[in-house]
Amino acid sequence: MTIVFNAEEARIIGCLIEKSIVTPNQYPLSLNSLTNACNQKSGRNPTMGLTKGEVQRHARLLDGKNQVRIDENFRSGVEKYSQRLCNTRYSDYQFEDDQLALVCVLLLRGPQTPGELRTHCRRLHAFADNAAVVASLKTLAEHTRGPLVQELPRTPGRKDAEYMHLLSGPIDVSAHASVPQAASGKSSKRAQTSDLQQRIAELEAEVAELRARLAQQG
Repeated sequence: MTIVFNAEEARIIGCLIEKSIVTPNQYPLSLNSLTNACNQKSGRNPTMGLTKGEVQRHARLLDGKNQVRIDENFRSGVEKYSQRLCNTRYSDYQFEDDQLALVCVLLLRGPQTPGELRTHCRRLHAFADNAAVVASLKTLAEHTRGPLVQELPRTPGRKDAEYMHLLSGPIDVSAHASVPQAASGKSSKRAQTSDLQQRIAELEAEVAELRARLAQQG
């Protein structure tokens, strides 16, 4: 089956993969936690402002495509969401840790260079160097079920070419090449700041989820 996610669906799948790795004790996610994850200001490009209703609607569409599983606790009435794109019994894709990290970060942040991917993947998988990132990207580009990532033409102002996932369909390479990019010299510092902000956002989401659970028990 050919998978083509729209922007909201890609964000939901990316968030579910991310949270299953970094906060497994909170996974599967409630609708509130999933909405917060989709709307994080850090670790996301572009940022979004989805309502709970919009997240629920797109998640149900993904459920219909067998890409998301929705479980409902009949006592509390709380729905829990988990992804079925990969690494489950019935998934078409079974990724290694390095591949899973790259797919996740590409879904959440869009096109990135190997250096940026290495930095952004640190909490999901530790790549030894940029060459290891490129090697993993190659395995995704040559996947037996069809290419999952594509190397993009190097844009002005960038030392290295960027890579993008293909889970949202073919990429308009000419349009990407015409968009000027920020100088790459500042990317490392921006990435470190973004990672710290992302960790803070995740902790805030965990606190909010715990408060919601306590309120239900009360």
